[in-house]
Amino acid sequence: MNRTRAAGEFFGKKEKEPESSSSGSTLRAFGIGAALCVLISTGTIYANCIIKGSFMAWAFSTPVALFLLFYLVLANLALKALARTMALRREELTLIYVMMIISASLPTFGMVSHLLPMITNVFYYASPENNWAELIQPHVPHWIAPRDEEVIQGFYEGLFIKGQSIPWAAWVEPLCYWTLFLLALYLVSICMMVMMRRQWVEHERLLYPMMQAPMALVEEDDENSPGRFRVPSLLRRPQMWMGFAVPLVVITCNAFHSYYPVFPEFNLATGFNAFRGTVGFRFQLSFSLVGFSYFISRELALGIWVFYLLTQIQQGVFNTIGIQSMAKLGWFSNPQAPYLTHQALGAMLMFALLTLWRARTHLRGVFAKACGRSETAVDADEIMSYRAAVLGLVGGLGVMGVWLEASGIPLLVIPLFLAVAFLIFIALSRIVVEAGVALVRAPLIPPDFVISSLGVSRLGAGGLTGLAYTYPWTADLVTFPMASCANGLKMAHEVIRGRKRGLFWGMMLAIAVTLVGAYWMMLYLSYNYGGLNLPGWWWQSSSSTGLRYISSMIQSPATIGIGEWFFTGLGAGVMWFLVTLQQRVLWWPIHPLGLAISGTVFTTSVMWFNVFLAWLIKSVVLQYGGVRLYRQTRLFFIGMILGAFVVAGTWLVIDYCTGMVGNLWQYMF
Repeated sequence: MNRTRAAGEFFGKKEKEPESSSSGSTLRAFGIGAALCVLISTGTIYANCIIKGSFMAWAFSTPVALFLLFYLVLANLALKALARTMALRREELTLIYVMMIISASLPTFGMVSHLLPMITNVFYYASPENNWAELIQPHVPHWIAPRDEEVIQGFYEGLFIKGQSIPWAAWVEPLCYWTLFLLALYLVSICMMVMMRRQWVEHERLLYPMMQAPMALVEEDDENSPGRFRVPSLLRRPQMWMGFAVPLVVITCNAFHSYYPVFPEFNLATGFNAFRGTVGFRFQLSFSLVGFSYFISRELALGIWVFYLLTQIQQGVFNTIGIQSMAKLGWFSNPQAPYLTHQALGAMLMFALLTLWRARTHLRGVFAKACGRSETAVDADEIMSYRAAVLGLVGGLGVMGVWLEASGIPLLVIPLFLAVAFLIFIALSRIVVEAGVALVRAPLIPPDFVISSLGVSRLGAGGLTGLAYTYPWTADLVTFPMASCANGLKMAHEVIRGRKRGLFWGMMLAIAVTLVGAYWMMLYLSYNYGGLNLPGWWWQSSSSTGLRYISSMIQSPATIGIGEWFFTGLGAGVMWFLVTLQQRVLWWPIHPLGLAISGTVFTTSVMWFNVFLAWLIKSVVLQYGGVRLYRQTRLFFIGMILGAFVVAGTWLVIDYCTGMVGNLWQYMF
């Protein structure tokens, strides 16, 4: 046997490996991935609520996944030194990492941390002053949330009797209904990204900046050798460790300052106000954002920071001369600048429509393949067949539609609501994979758009209440599974050479165990500590935002005026013009993508300066060192990304062990 194998290798023949091994879909990979997903789902919620240190799941970059991958690679190298045959292959590491980034998009800012407080808030905080008991409670379906007063009171105030058990049974029915809806939502998201993968990865060759670091971590020294996972060349490059050292020094010093105030601190943020103090310009250095932005094109980076500044100037001019909108928007839709919010929404919706229009030929082939009328579209290297993707898309949308109708939303409104929601999701996912934007969200969230567009009379109090219960998955989405799925498919395409169908089941397994773990941790913390004693953002502020907006609309209805529609159309028209200009004028230097995110002031105010720094550094590097110097410096910026996430995550573990708070989240994003 050994002689035969040696002869085969001598003549260039490779012994065929088991398909499950070459694809990474092994039982141990699924097991390790599921265990780490449970750790992410429970650990990130515990960290945010109890430790209150680094926010490791608060961005599309999913820092906790890269943090765990880094240490998993180191542990795998140690295992290989002890027992080579037991080491994980890079395909297995890829499967595990994809499961982790899907998991990291769910428990905290993505979904579950908002869900449980939002569905119970209307009962606990109802008072004669807000009149929620008469305005909203009669329209809340009985199955959507627990109704028992003691159950809800205990959720916010904790268990009153020592040793009293958590009322798990009261939560089973509502969480089962919510899990059904969420599984349908995430299935639709995965199916959409499967259908778009080839267009984005192979036809348009998008950049996927967030995948540069994890792909470098699992890269083998010798790609022509089929052996076990080898030491990544990245870990032996001094440029990477130089980049790693920058956030290591800064974050460690600031962590020591939090522990011992006498220790010096690096202040990485400043700013100033303009236009009579009505508009602020923020300068905040983020090592990870600079690192991601270094991998995008200069035209794209230029578009992001230029359009942000132009939008801020536009808002400043409006404030100075008194151009104001009387439209009523919820907190998540930037109510301070309704005109610019609608302008950014128009640009984002047009961006999504143009994205689908650009992919029309590919999508036509996908649907033809699904119907058995085409042999040109190839789906053998996808995580699911195109037929399964189309069926999953249709079936998932059907389940969501039935669920939303049962929650009180009028049937005729549901197609508009879902269309706007998924256009926003597609636009955000495209922005993440093309521009490496870690912090971005919709300028105007779908329920607010539908309410202000159609008016209260067409929705009724029941429809408004149903839309309020869509806030957990449409409002504070600074990360969600569609974008993580798109990033994961890129990494799988680059690393996994065998069949990838097992990756779909890995994603679904990650979603299932993450939801269960997050449910458990939220209920455990709420009943043992009392939600009122935990961070007020989830249990008090964000959970009541939608209800306050809904009750105000019921009592004093308002719709979008001519001005709001004008700016929505203006944003869409300018986006169409800029995309056409970019395609037809070769010298045009500004990418239009920046216009789509210019209205999300909360996130772009943190991001724009880092994008500017990366654009400036990259321009100098290419001007004086060319492509060769760029390839050498890219390792430095990968090191900055790894250093920011690994060091912040490590200090979070130290915070847990010491019982102190490093408070390092602002240095990561």
